[in-house]
Order: sequence, then structure tokens, then C-alpha cells
Amino acid sequence: MGDGSGESQIRKLSHVCALGLVLACASAVAQDPGVKPFTPEQIKKGAAVYASHCESCHGVRMIGPPWAIDLKTFPRDKPARFAEAVTNGLRTMPPWGDLIKPDEIEALWAYVMAGERK
Repeated sequence: MGDGSGESQIRKLSHVCALGLVLACASAVAQDPGVKPFTPEQIKKGAAVYASHCESCHGVRMIGPPWAIDLKTFPRDKPARFAEAVTNGLRTMPPWGDLIKPDEIEALWAYVMAGERK
């Protein structure tokens, strides 16, 4: 227990929970047709995070190889699932929780949901 791995796991879990709550609130706001859920700044920040961490596997402008998950089809009502996958990894995708902060994951979600303009 003295190696800090338990503390690291608790910290990761708390980040995922906090981000899940933030994204759930954003999702609730998105359901209100009079409220825009993501700011242009958030989407721009998400695009930068995507370019530096995601593009190599998921492709430029989210047009990736057939083996990568097509982020354009990710369920819009699953922001917590997205945050969990980015934070802890999924199948062949590595965990990014130590490199990408919760606010950056939220911005990444905004970018993925807004889509890439061609």
C-alpha cells in the first residue's frame, strides 16, 4: 500500500466521477434547444487535444482507419462512457488519464460531438 498505487487509483476514479458529472450536466443542457452546449473555445481546445493525442489512431478530422473506432458515430448521450474510455483506455486504446486533464477531456468531447468542419 505504501507504493501510492491505491492513491493513484482513487485520484483517477475521482477525476472520472467529476468529469462524468460535468459531462452529464453538459448533456442535460444540450437537451434544451435554446441553450448551446459547447462554446467555440471549448471546441477549438478539443480540436487541439485531438490533434496532439488522438489523431494518430483516429485519423485527421476523425476519418480514421477501419480498425479505429469511428468517433463521429459515438453515442451523443454517453459522455461519461467517453470520459471513462479516454481516462482508463478501452480494448487496444491506452489510458490517457495521466496525460489529459478532465477539462481537456470535456473539450475533446465537445470537439467530437460538434464534428469536424470540412
